[in-house]
Amino acid sequence: MPEDLMRSSDPGRGGGAAGPRCIALVGPQGSGKSTLFEALLAAVDLPLRRGAARASPGELRIAHAAHGAESWALLDCPGSVEFAHDAACALAVADLALVVAEPVAGRAAALGPIFRQIEAAGLPALLFLNKIDQFDGLLREMLPMLQAETSRRLLLRQVPIREDGAVTGYVDLVNERAYRYRSGEASERIPLPEAVRPREVEARTALLENLADHDDALLEKLLEEQPTEPPEIYRPLQWGEARGAVIGVLFGAAAAAGGIRRLWKALRHDTPGPAATAARLGIAAEGPPLAQIFRTRQAGHAGRLAWARLWRGPLRDGTTLAGQRIGGLYRAPGGELEKAGEGAAGEILALGRLEGVTAGTTLGGPPLPFPAPPAPLHALALLPEDRKDEVRLSAALQRLAEEDPALGLSLDAETGQTLLSGQGELHLRAALERLAGMAGVKLKTARPLIPYRESIRHGVVQHARLKRQTGGHGQFADVKLEITPRPRGAGFHFDEKVVGGAVPKRFIPAVAEAAEAATKKGPLGHPVVDVAVTLLDGTFHAVDSSDMAFATATRMAMQEGLAKAGPVLLEPVDHVTLRVPPGHAPGAQRLLTARRGQILGFATLEDEAGWETVEALVPEAELADLIIELRSQTQGLGSFTRRFDHLAEARGK
Repeated sequence: MPEDLMRSSDPGRGGGAAGPRCIALVGPQGSGKSTLFEALLAAVDLPLRRGAARASPGELRIAHAAHGAESWALLDCPGSVEFAHDAACALAVADLALVVAEPVAGRAAALGPIFRQIEAAGLPALLFLNKIDQFDGLLREMLPMLQAETSRRLLLRQVPIREDGAVTGYVDLVNERAYRYRSGEASERIPLPEAVRPREVEARTALLENLADHDDALLEKLLEEQPTEPPEIYRPLQWGEARGAVIGVLFGAAAAAGGIRRLWKALRHDTPGPAATAARLGIAAEGPPLAQIFRTRQAGHAGRLAWARLWRGPLRDGTTLAGQRIGGLYRAPGGELEKAGEGAAGEILALGRLEGVTAGTTLGGPPLPFPAPPAPLHALALLPEDRKDEVRLSAALQRLAEEDPALGLSLDAETGQTLLSGQGELHLRAALERLAGMAGVKLKTARPLIPYRESIRHGVVQHARLKRQTGGHGQFADVKLEITPRPRGAGFHFDEKVVGGAVPKRFIPAVAEAAEAATKKGPLGHPVVDVAVTLLDGTFHAVDSSDMAFATATRMAMQEGLAKAGPVLLEPVDHVTLRVPPGHAPGAQRLLTARRGQILGFATLEDEAGWETVEALVPEAELADLIIELRSQTQGLGSFTRRFDHLAEARGK
């Protein structure tokens, strides 16, 4: 057994000396996570203040609270998969992840991506099964479905008490005490019902046997059939959670405040202190103030705020950190901003008037690990209704992209469109709502234009002559060009086969440049690719010929020749990999083939609870709203990656 699991104390865990701690609440949309966030605050007599009661779609909510003498920051992360990067940013600075889920078998797969985020971050976690008062199944049957979504061992710490078929309370398996829920109040301790005792013994034995795998002393007691005391159980349980080996499972009903105070007790005992989290991240305990930005937002009269975890402190208002003067420190008791004069190590604070900082910036030290933004899945072209607002829109777009790293902002040089990209329809809708508030302009949106190309089917020989006399020197040039197709992806090539000096060497570079320039826009209106142009012959005039004349004659020949060479429209085709929950691969294949996709293969990810991937080649024109339909068919969980593969002749559906 690892020696560290035998230790009985840790100065970075639990208790009033642990320092300010941070909990990130994560869970699928509809799990009641935000209701739990509010219930946790209400349980410590700090209900969410009116100004913070409602958040914009996808908005991370931050609230500070005190539980006894301890200081806490609660981060209510958005539940939609489209805002998963916001949750990842919050997890990067948290001490513990509180995963909120419904005890519904059909929604278990929604926990898979969340657990993988937590496991990638190496973060301790607890699982809270919400809405237990509406649950009519058996937890012993529900748990294996949840277990399939994580590599960590899920350990049930409570069993339900039922009356008339409804869950009305629970038995704590560690201390073997029974409680009945009381709406809006602390649960009432009651004698352990005899009807529940067999199930309690069975579940407690399973808990102890799992923990004994990590604790020799507990294993010895079990083998000798000796009674165990709660401290002997809490020790391996907390260490297992801290090491990412186990996840304790509790349940309750947030809307009725059922089980909330017991959850607070678990959080107090099981959440590492900031010193332990900093050590896990490799942050030295000694040194100057060190802050890691995880979110930036405009906050009304307070201006632009950078929310940060202060890994080393103290930090005072007005301090210069990393060359920038802090123009205000803020906390959010009850979710409402309040000025603070000083912050201690471990606190979540908003720093005012910092320029050029974005999520992931480390102030006061070398960069700390931080999640990279995901690749965009959906894009819109933006244009102000009034062209006079273009400058104001451009500035607001830059601020918006700085605040949300999961948004992409680009100007397509070919189409001239300003493109805003993100993780889906909901993500972009929320971004546009914020953008409207920032810029104060009316916007028009459209699908991004597809970067079509042209090529030719067969070769031609084209002659063109320029002969102009305008007084003085005229313009004369005569060229004979051969224009032929090249293999797909070969690009443009120029050659010359002039003999006898029919076209002097000094004019040939002008012909080559003009021929390539003529491919920028073909007869179908798009750039021409994969053609070869050969100068075969021509004539010149000793006085009237020039580079300009030969360039003009070349353009004339190219324009006529390309139109005669069987022009064909080419469309970009991407290699697409869909990632879907178990059982959804057939639907994903039908979705792709309906979009002119060529299926390449599919696979089952055995190490990720049986999630499936489908690979295909799909025209880019079919991908604009793919993520919307994919998520509608996969309970909002499907995603995909894409990369350009090749150009192919556009054939339509």
